[in-house]
Amino acid sequence: MDDWVIWIILAVVLGVAEIFSLTAALGLLAASALLTSLVAAAGLPIPLQFLVFTAASAAGLLVVRPIAMRSIRQPPHQRFGVEALVGKSAYVVSEVTGRSGLVRIGGEEWTARAYDETVVIPAGATVDVIEIEGATALVYPRE
Repeated sequence: MDDWVIWIILAVVLGVAEIFSLTAALGLLAASALLTSLVAAAGLPIPLQFLVFTAASAAGLLVVRPIAMRSIRQPPHQRFGVEALVGKSAYVVSEVTGRSGLVRIGGEEWTARAYDETVVIPAGATVDVIEIEGATALVYPRE
């Protein structure tokens, strides 16, 4: 069997292993094996093939992987504006129906509608904000 075929098989095996591990290390080794298969296909001797594989692997693991891991470990996306109100609790100021109502969310009064149009939520109840539609909060009563 030719050397380049062995390197391709190794690249495929490492690539499949990367899919299951998600560490980015095995994927970089697979890329190094793929690069080495090109060197082997060019007819370079085995010691030089190992040198290319070692150099490419070291470069990938020492340079590329830390950059990739930094971008993966970014803090969670912050929600702002009305997007941040979804999921919060609210206090019903005036009765909320499927057509109208008023709630207080974090000190601000919002017009509101019941998320389930058949539900009537009395004043004084605590509700959860399900969605914001324009300037109207769609709410659902807490259990």
